[in-house]
Amino acid sequence: MAEFSPVSPERSDQPDARERQLAALDLGSNSFHLLVAQESNGRLQVLDRIKEMVRLADGIEANKSLNPEVVSRALDCLVRFSQRLRGLAPEDIRVVGTSTLRRASDARSFLDEAERILGTEVEIISGREEARLIYLGVSHALEDTAERRLVVDIGGGSTELILGRRFRAEVMESLHMGCVGMTKRCFSDGRLRAGQFKTAINIARQELEPLELPFREAGWDIAIGASGTILAVQDIISQLEPGTTTPITLEGLKTIRKTLIDAKQIDKVNLPGLPGERAPVFAGGLSILIGIFESLGVREMHATSGALREGLIYDLLGRVQHQDVRESTVQSLVSRYHIDATHARRIRETALSLLAQVAVAWDLMEPTDKLLLSWAADLHEIGMDIAHSQYHKHGGYLLLNMDMPGFSRLDQHLLAALVRVHRRKLPIEEFTLSERILHLAVLLRISVVLHRGRTSEPLPHVQLNVKDTKIRLELPSGWLGHHPLTELDLEQEASYLKTVGYDLTIA
Repeated sequence: MAEFSPVSPERSDQPDARERQLAALDLGSNSFHLLVAQESNGRLQVLDRIKEMVRLADGIEANKSLNPEVVSRALDCLVRFSQRLRGLAPEDIRVVGTSTLRRASDARSFLDEAERILGTEVEIISGREEARLIYLGVSHALEDTAERRLVVDIGGGSTELILGRRFRAEVMESLHMGCVGMTKRCFSDGRLRAGQFKTAINIARQELEPLELPFREAGWDIAIGASGTILAVQDIISQLEPGTTTPITLEGLKTIRKTLIDAKQIDKVNLPGLPGERAPVFAGGLSILIGIFESLGVREMHATSGALREGLIYDLLGRVQHQDVRESTVQSLVSRYHIDATHARRIRETALSLLAQVAVAWDLMEPTDKLLLSWAADLHEIGMDIAHSQYHKHGGYLLLNMDMPGFSRLDQHLLAALVRVHRRKLPIEEFTLSERILHLAVLLRISVVLHRGRTSEPLPHVQLNVKDTKIRLELPSGWLGHHPLTELDLEQEASYLKTVGYDLTIA
């Protein structure tokens, strides 16, 4: 089992042929965290941890655009981080954006510049995907026991709560409240008064209300906190009671709250164990944590340093070792929505065969091209579980809106688009399809047509040649004569493709 153990770069003086460096960069709403680890035979050793307090959530304007000053601060941070990423292969790096970048109306322009600086893709992940990765990171930082865990992470813009056992998250929730946002909302004047804390805690409890009963009923054996706020609380308690390993309790949280109220001003807070850079947003985070204790009835909590970036590293390690959680997600959906797996496999095999023939001509040589096409083939009939009529539309909607562990928002959107356009008229009025997705869609559509009869009879060799928008499909002489319905379907497909500028000829 892979494990993290701190190591200095100097200890890595005997490189193994199977060693590689993996990097995870978390573009959080409060801080940016970079973690670099060396993987050797499935074991991970930390080489570098770099953190900068960027407070991206501070830069969200009333119209949900990002403040230019904060954007500049964030990009300057990424320029510094990029130095550490030089020399690493793009496939060995994962960069994710969370709550603030999910909300920002102009996030795309920031992401484009961030990707240029870092030289790799930046993924925007959903709140529940963030929760899954947080739990994965926490579970690897703890002893492997059968206890049921409640994991809490208070970020700058969102708070994640997860119930799980060992390395599997069972219940994942993401709430739209974080230490930066709560501080801006309730402590924006810089003062620390009892009434402000009461308001903030009530806001947190109101947000937690839908989770209170199901979490209390599900129960847990141990509560774990994983965030800067909770680590700071643990350090403060340790400083107040030196020589002890006292867990975080509601009584301890209230003692810290009283100390903050006595300070009266945020800029006058001088708590032992509280980093100066966290002090400006600590009141908001503390209020959320008190709300969680009161709403869920948490008796005590232990802090851990494992979090999203560690989860990213382990998720990336899974992909490196061909244990991609996205593949598990797809196969789970195949079972859940009663998809004909045998038929889907035939579609996948044909689509990948066609891809191999045109990959160079259509510039479809990235690993994600093969993955997207494979998953779309597996899931192209997912909408049939709702209704056969216009099942491609139902399938596109399902994939666009459901929680899909392991998938970034972009990859989920692209997969939904491929399933939506895999048959009938291409809805160019609904979708802005890139040339890459159109090309993948063409391969999927032809594969579906060739297998429309759903027979187990193997296809003959199919030759596909392409040049720009010219497509030539060649089948053995006389085969279409024995399959007149397929010939009609291919002719219909040619007319569909013509509407988006593609010329399909069948020979």
